[in-house]
Amino acid sequence: MLKLLRISNIALIPSLDLDFDPGLTLLTGETGAGKSILIDALGLLLGLRASSELIRTGEERAWVEAVIEGEGLGRFLQDHGLPGDGDEAVVRREVLASGKGRASINGALVPIAVLRDLGPLVATIHGQHEPQGLLDAETHLALLDRHAGLSEEAGRVADAYRRLRSAESALETLRRDRRELERRREMLEFQAGEIEKAALLPGEEESLRQEKLVQANRGRLADLSAEAYAILFEDEGAVLTRLGQAYRRIEDLAGIDPRFLSHLEARQAVGAQLDDLALFLRDYREALEVSPGRLDEIESRLALIERLKRKYGASVEEVIAFGDACRGQLGELGSPEEQERTVDQERAGAESAFLEAARGLSGRRRAAARDLEKKVQQELALLAMEKTRFKVAFSPEAPGGREAWSERGLESAEFLLSPNPGEELRPLARIASGGELSRILLALNSAAQLARSGRTLIFDEVDAGIGGRVAEVVGRKLRAMAAEHQVLCVTHLPQIACFADSHYAVRKRVEKGRTFTSVEGLGEAERVDEIARMLGGATLTEAAREHARDMMKQSLKS
Repeated sequence: MLKLLRISNIALIPSLDLDFDPGLTLLTGETGAGKSILIDALGLLLGLRASSELIRTGEERAWVEAVIEGEGLGRFLQDHGLPGDGDEAVVRREVLASGKGRASINGALVPIAVLRDLGPLVATIHGQHEPQGLLDAETHLALLDRHAGLSEEAGRVADAYRRLRSAESALETLRRDRRELERRREMLEFQAGEIEKAALLPGEEESLRQEKLVQANRGRLADLSAEAYAILFEDEGAVLTRLGQAYRRIEDLAGIDPRFLSHLEARQAVGAQLDDLALFLRDYREALEVSPGRLDEIESRLALIERLKRKYGASVEEVIAFGDACRGQLGELGSPEEQERTVDQERAGAESAFLEAARGLSGRRRAAARDLEKKVQQELALLAMEKTRFKVAFSPEAPGGREAWSERGLESAEFLLSPNPGEELRPLARIASGGELSRILLALNSAAQLARSGRTLIFDEVDAGIGGRVAEVVGRKLRAMAAEHQVLCVTHLPQIACFADSHYAVRKRVEKGRTFTSVEGLGEAERVDEIARMLGGATLTEAAREHARDMMKQSLKS
């Protein structure tokens, strides 16, 4: 709802402050006085395109500012990260002579697109150039749902569709990634299999390298071990023979000098060690048999180990651990076919739930559309448009294929009209003049209660081409609508002006060669004079005043 409007340097208005109350506010004045300037100024706050031509001659900038309130405004501010507390805000739009401009909400600069998003929460301009609302076919299905009380059901259908799309997306992703999953599975299987086939053992590399050294020096090892064995045991004067002779001499010495007794005690141990060494040398030499191809086998095995280490780890132990990890990951991957079956079952369930909800909604929508058509036709007849045909057109005409599915359900809808007999039904924005369009939108709002309670509805040129009884009908409908909404209307007709809860007169004057437009709030007596002027022209007569008073009294009897 609009509470306060301030204008500076827009067209003929140098400065203006207007307070607005709930109910029906009417703007009247002579043709060309500047009534539409107020509508243009409000349009700027709703995000309409601005032009430097709006700026008053000789000024560098113009601005319009409003205090607004509306249900959900606080949430809007919060969602957009804007300052403010509660459902009230100050909106400002500036236009510079350079063609640039800026907008702000509660002092914070915002893109113009934010004003366009804010507009539907607060106000709608009904007229030939309305910025949003009923001329936008994308809104028609939601408006039909609101008229029929199906908004909550439509919300459930939207939720079901989002769940379906989420399931479809998950299935598409799974199928798209399945090839990659199979490649990963094949890679893990190859890596684990390659390592397992090698049958590596911890410490194997060191053992093989030692064996390689022995095999490479087998001849020298045989010679050295044979020579050492001969020195110890076989040669004349072998170490063991000479050792026995030495110990017999030590026995004789110990018999004379007891200090040699301790050395005799080590005789058995020393002899045993040398015996063991001699036997080991003999056996070692005999074991050094020729093994054709063994060195090649060792080289091949070491090459395999080195190749696996380059691919999977710095040591045999790390390679074995890598193979175990591959086998573990294979177990965790599970079966892609089973995963796909599970996700496809979820998708099928989501599709079934969506179709069940959407088909029910579609049937109720189509029944509600016939009811809305009938009511709008009746309203149009009261507004002197009895030849006008109105239709809610669904696409597709009957609930059809998947290509039409969306968050809105199984169809889209558009309001079509034919103002004259013999003309085809066409979209709303393409068939009506400004005055016709205002009355059509008035009829729609009156028949369907399309606007949310508490919003400001602005009607421009609603009285174009009508008068007499029809004008009175329009006035009564505007007042009835004002019980639920704040209604602002520009009118030239006294039959409509007499229904005002608040009445402003727009005046144009020339001072010192400059033209000024001002807006004056009218009291009871001033309203009588203004309506009398609208009835009889510039010369006010008592008869005209009396007629005006009678119209105002009659307007209260509704």
